[in-house]
Amino acid sequence: MSPRILTYGRLSDAQLAELREQFHVDAFDGPGDAERPEFREALGKAHALIGAGLNITSEMLDAAPDLTVIASISVGVDNYPVEELTRRGILLCNTPDVLTETTADTGFALIMASARRVVELAEYVKKGDWQAGIGAAQFGTDVHGKTLGMVGFGRIGQAVARRGALGFGMKILYANASPKPEIEKELGARRCELDELLQSADFVCTIVPLTADTRHLIGARELGLMRESAIFINIARGQVVDEAALIEALQEGRIRGAGLDVFDKEPLPADSPLPHMANVVALPHIGSATHETRNAMAQRAVDNVKRTLNGERPISPINAEVLSRRFT
Repeated sequence: MSPRILTYGRLSDAQLAELREQFHVDAFDGPGDAERPEFREALGKAHALIGAGLNITSEMLDAAPDLTVIASISVGVDNYPVEELTRRGILLCNTPDVLTETTADTGFALIMASARRVVELAEYVKKGDWQAGIGAAQFGTDVHGKTLGMVGFGRIGQAVARRGALGFGMKILYANASPKPEIEKELGARRCELDELLQSADFVCTIVPLTADTRHLIGARELGLMRESAIFINIARGQVVDEAALIEALQEGRIRGAGLDVFDKEPLPADSPLPHMANVVALPHIGSATHETRNAMAQRAVDNVKRTLNGERPISPINAEVLSRRFT
C-alpha cells in the first residue's frame, strides 16, 4: 500500500501529479480546511504532511499515528513543536535558500518605500492633492550612504546587507548573530552589540527566527535607543517586536517611520492603527510571495517528502536528531 500524503495548499497541479506517481495524495486548499471532517480523516491515515500556515498541535499529532515527516513550505518553523516532533520521531523539513533573495528584495523595498515615502506620496497623487511643486512637507530621507543595522545576519540578513552596501554604499552593522568574518570582509560590515546598533543605525532591519529569546527582542527600551530620524524594518516575525511599543513610538514621533511585512496578529485586525499611519508602510506578509519563489519552495517541500518516504536523506531537515536515528 502506498504511503499517504496530506497537502494543504501551495502545490501546483504538476507537483501534485508528481507526488501521485508514487503516493496516495489527499489535497486540501489550505490550513483553513483543518477543521473539516475530511481533513481529520486524511490526517489519521497520513504518513506525510506538506503545507504552511497551520499550527501543528499535540492533539493533531495524536490523531496521526503513522506520521513520518512534515515538510513546511516556509523557512520559519514557529508553527511546529520541534521538540515534541523529535521526541515522537517525526522529521520536520523546511525550505531555506530558495527564498533568500526574494525576501531580501522585500526587505530592501520596505527600506526604500519608507525612506522616500513612496506609498504615502503615491496616495497624495491619487487623491489629487498634487496641485503645485512639492515642498519640505513631502520630502523623504536618503538611503545611499546611510548606516544599515541588521538585527540577525543569516542568509536573508546578509542578502539585505549586500544590497545596501554594494548598491547604495551603506555602512553595515550587525548584531544578534555569530561573527561572520567573510561577509565582514566583503561588505565592510561590523559586528556590535544590539544597543550600539540601535543607537547608530539610520535603518534597523530585523530578520531573526522567532524563539523564546527573540520574542519582543525589540521593545520600548530598544525603540527608545533609536534615533528620532531612524526607520524600523521588520521582515522576521511580528512577535519579534512589541507592537504596542512600536505603535507608541511611531505616534509620538520618537522614530521616523517603519516598514512592516509581519505583524503580531495576521491578518491585521481591523482596529490596528498601523496601516492608517502616514509614516508606516504595511504589507500583507509578502516576503517570499512571487510566483517563482513560491513554486520553488513548494518543490523543495515535495522533494523533501519524496526523499524521506523513499528512505533517502531529505534536503533540508530541521531536527537532525531524528535524521541521525533514521539515516545512520
